[in-house]
Amino acid sequence: MAGKWKLTITQDFSSSHQLRNYGGKCENMHGHNFGVEVVVEGDRLDNRVEYLVDFKEIKRRTKAVLEKLDHKHLNDVPPFTDINPSSENLARFIYQELADDMPENVRLAEVSVSEKDSSKATYWEE
Repeated sequence: MAGKWKLTITQDFSSSHQLRNYGGKCENMHGHNFGVEVVVEGDRLDNRVEYLVDFKEIKRRTKAVLEKLDHKHLNDVPPFTDINPSSENLARFIYQELADDMPENVRLAEVSVSEKDSSKATYWEE
Protein backbone atom coordinates (compact mmCIF):
# COMPACT_ATOMS: atom_id res chain seq x y z
CA MET A 1 0.00 0.00 0.00
CA ALA A 2 1.41 3.35 -1.04
CA GLY A 3 1.43 6.22 1.43
CA LYS A 4 -0.06 9.67 0.95
CA TRP A 5 0.26 13.06 2.57
CA LYS A 6 -2.40 15.64 3.40
CA LEU A 7 -1.54 19.27 4.06
CA THR A 8 -3.96 21.72 5.65
CA ILE A 9 -3.83 25.50 5.62
CA THR A 10 -6.23 27.91 7.27
CA GLN A 11 -7.13 31.44 6.27
CA ASP A 12 -10.00 33.80 6.90
CA PHE A 13 -12.01 36.59 5.38
CA SER A 14 -14.64 39.04 6.61
CA SER A 15 -17.92 39.59 4.79
CA SER A 16 -21.59 40.26 5.27
CA HIS A 17 -24.42 38.20 3.87
CA GLN A 18 -28.15 37.53 4.08
CA LEU A 19 -29.65 34.06 3.81
CA ARG A 20 -32.70 34.19 1.54
CA ASN A 21 -35.74 32.13 2.61
CA TYR A 22 -34.24 31.47 6.04
CA GLY A 23 -37.25 32.59 8.03
CA GLY A 24 -35.24 34.04 10.89
CA LYS A 25 -32.67 36.61 11.93
CA CYS A 26 -30.14 35.39 9.36
CA GLU A 27 -32.33 36.81 6.60
CA ASN A 28 -31.16 40.22 7.84
CA MET A 29 -27.78 41.47 6.74
CA HIS A 30 -25.09 40.38 9.20
CA GLY A 31 -21.38 39.74 9.11
CA HIS A 32 -18.88 37.03 9.94
CA ASN A 33 -15.19 36.49 10.16
CA PHE A 34 -15.29 33.32 8.07
CA GLY A 35 -12.66 30.67 8.65
CA VAL A 36 -11.44 28.68 5.64
CA GLU A 37 -9.58 25.38 5.77
CA VAL A 38 -8.04 23.97 2.58
CA VAL A 39 -6.77 20.39 2.48
CA VAL A 40 -4.58 19.12 -0.35
CA GLU A 41 -3.16 15.65 -0.84
CA GLY A 42 -0.61 13.80 -2.89
CA ASP A 43 1.57 10.72 -2.96
CA ARG A 44 4.85 12.10 -4.29
CA LEU A 45 7.24 14.49 -2.56
CA ASP A 46 9.37 17.03 -4.35
CA ASN A 47 12.79 15.42 -4.96
CA ARG A 48 14.84 18.43 -3.95
CA VAL A 49 13.07 19.78 -0.86
CA GLU A 50 11.18 16.59 0.09
CA TYR A 51 7.81 18.19 0.67
CA LEU A 52 4.49 17.76 -1.08
CA VAL A 53 4.18 21.48 -1.80
CA ASP A 54 5.20 24.66 -0.03
CA PHE A 55 2.46 25.73 2.40
CA LYS A 56 3.05 29.29 1.17
CA GLU A 57 2.00 28.25 -2.34
CA ILE A 58 -1.35 26.85 -1.21
CA LYS A 59 -1.90 29.93 0.97
CA ARG A 60 -1.13 32.24 -1.98
CA ARG A 61 -3.60 30.47 -4.25
CA THR A 62 -6.28 30.43 -1.55
CA LYS A 63 -5.77 34.11 -0.76
CA ALA A 64 -6.34 34.99 -4.43
CA VAL A 65 -9.76 33.30 -4.29
CA LEU A 66 -10.68 34.83 -0.93
CA GLU A 67 -9.89 38.32 -2.26
CA LYS A 68 -13.07 37.95 -4.34
CA LEU A 69 -15.07 37.59 -1.10
CA ASP A 70 -13.22 39.62 1.52
CA HIS A 71 -14.95 42.75 2.81
CA LYS A 72 -17.82 42.34 0.38
CA HIS A 73 -21.55 41.85 0.78
CA LEU A 74 -21.64 38.29 -0.51
CA ASN A 75 -25.17 38.56 -1.91
CA ASP A 76 -23.74 41.06 -4.44
CA VAL A 77 -20.90 38.74 -5.56
CA PRO A 78 -21.62 36.21 -8.34
CA PRO A 79 -22.65 33.39 -8.05
CA PHE A 80 -24.26 34.44 -4.74
CA THR A 81 -26.49 36.89 -6.54
CA ASP A 82 -28.45 33.74 -7.54
CA ILE A 83 -27.64 31.21 -4.81
CA ASN A 84 -27.52 31.68 -1.05
CA PRO A 85 -24.11 32.60 0.41
CA SER A 86 -24.35 29.79 2.96
CA SER A 87 -21.24 28.17 4.38
CA GLU A 88 -21.98 25.14 2.21
CA ASN A 89 -22.13 27.19 -0.99
CA LEU A 90 -19.07 29.21 0.01
CA ALA A 91 -17.09 26.00 0.54
CA ARG A 92 -18.14 24.69 -2.88
CA PHE A 93 -17.31 28.02 -4.56
CA ILE A 94 -13.82 28.16 -3.01
CA TYR A 95 -13.21 24.48 -3.85
CA GLN A 96 -14.21 24.93 -7.49
CA GLU A 97 -12.12 28.08 -7.84
CA LEU A 98 -9.06 26.29 -6.42
CA ALA A 99 -9.46 22.83 -7.97
CA ASP A 100 -7.98 23.68 -11.36
CA ASP A 101 -5.20 25.80 -9.86
CA MET A 102 -3.25 23.12 -7.99
CA PRO A 103 0.41 22.28 -8.53
CA GLU A 104 1.01 19.24 -10.73
CA ASN A 105 1.56 16.62 -8.01
CA VAL A 106 -1.18 17.91 -5.68
CA ARG A 107 -4.93 17.28 -5.60
CA LEU A 108 -7.40 19.45 -3.73
CA ALA A 109 -9.07 17.15 -1.18
CA GLU A 110 -11.59 19.42 0.53
CA VAL A 111 -12.50 22.94 1.59
CA SER A 112 -14.25 23.85 4.84
CA VAL A 113 -15.87 27.15 5.76
CA SER A 114 -16.88 28.14 9.27
CA GLU A 115 -18.90 31.10 10.49
CA LYS A 116 -17.72 30.40 14.05
CA ASP A 117 -15.38 27.93 15.72
CA SER A 118 -18.13 25.50 16.70
CA SER A 119 -19.56 24.83 13.20
CA LYS A 120 -18.15 24.25 9.75
CA ALA A 121 -19.30 23.07 6.32
CA THR A 122 -16.98 20.91 4.22
CA TYR A 123 -17.14 20.36 0.45
CA TRP A 124 -15.24 17.82 -1.66
CA GLU A 125 -15.65 16.02 -4.96
CA GLU A 126 -14.98 12.34 -5.56
